[in-house]
Amino acid sequence: MLAARERVALSLRCQSMTKIRHTPVAPTHIQWLAPRAAIDAHRHDDHQIIYAARGVLAITTDAGSWIAPATRAIWVPAGTVHAHVAHGELELHLVGLPATDNPLNLGEPTVLTVGPLLRELILAYTRTPHDDSPERGRLRAVLLDQLRASPQQPVHLPTPTDPRLQALCEILRADPGDSRTLAALGKQIGASDRTLARLCKTDLGVTFTQWRTQLRLYRALVLLAENTPVTTVAHACGWSSASTFIDVFRRTFGHTPGTHRHR
Repeated sequence: MLAARERVALSLRCQSMTKIRHTPVAPTHIQWLAPRAAIDAHRHDDHQIIYAARGVLAITTDAGSWIAPATRAIWVPAGTVHAHVAHGELELHLVGLPATDNPLNLGEPTVLTVGPLLRELILAYTRTPHDDSPERGRLRAVLLDQLRASPQQPVHLPTPTDPRLQALCEILRADPGDSRTLAALGKQIGASDRTLARLCKTDLGVTFTQWRTQLRLYRALVLLAENTPVTTVAHACGWSSASTFIDVFRRTFGHTPGTHRHR
C-alpha cells in the first residue's frame, strides 16, 4: 500500500546519486493528481503551503513523512527537498510565499489544522493566482493571519537512522496491524526492547507506542482515501475493534472516519 511512498523515501535517501529538481519560485495554483501519482523530489527557494481539498496528501523528505487529509495543510519551508504522493484523487492547492515571509517561524515541514475559514481562504486565493488587485492583497493578509493562528498537528513519521530501528520500522510499515510487543519484535531483529525503546526516543524523538500509532493513522488515512470500509481499515491497521479505531481517529483529527470519507 505504501510502495509509492517507500520509493520516494529511497530516492531522497540517495540524493547524492539523484538530480533534485530546482524550481526557484514555489507556484500558487490548483493541481489535480490521480490516485498513487507522485511528484518527484524537488525544492523551491520559497516557502509553500500545500493543501489537499480532496484526497490525502503525503509529503516525504529525508527526515520523514507528513500526511494531510482535507482538514490539514502542510507547511514546507524554503529549500526543503520534498516529494508528493497522492492517495485517492487529489485536488491540490499550492500557495507560494517568499522566503522572507514566514508567518509561522517554522524551519521544518509541519502539519497545520485547516478550519472552515482557512480552507475557504486557501481555495479562493489559489483560484486566481495571477490577480494582483488590492482585494487579493487583503485576502492574502487574512490568509496569513489565519495561518499564524492555526494549531500544529503531529501527523509525522520520522525516518530512523539506526540500522536496528530501520529494521523495526520496516517490519511495521509492511504490516501496521502487527500487534507484537517491542520485546517480541526485538527478538526478530536481534535487539532488546530496552535498546529499541531508547533508540525510539533518541532517533525518532517519540516513544515506540507513539510512532506505531502515527504509522497506523498514516495507513488508515491512505486506506480511507481508497474507499476501504472503516471496519476493514481498523483491523488492517491493528486496532482491536472499529469503535477503538473511531475513537483514536476522532481524537486525532476532530471527526470520525466516516465523516472523513465525505470530506
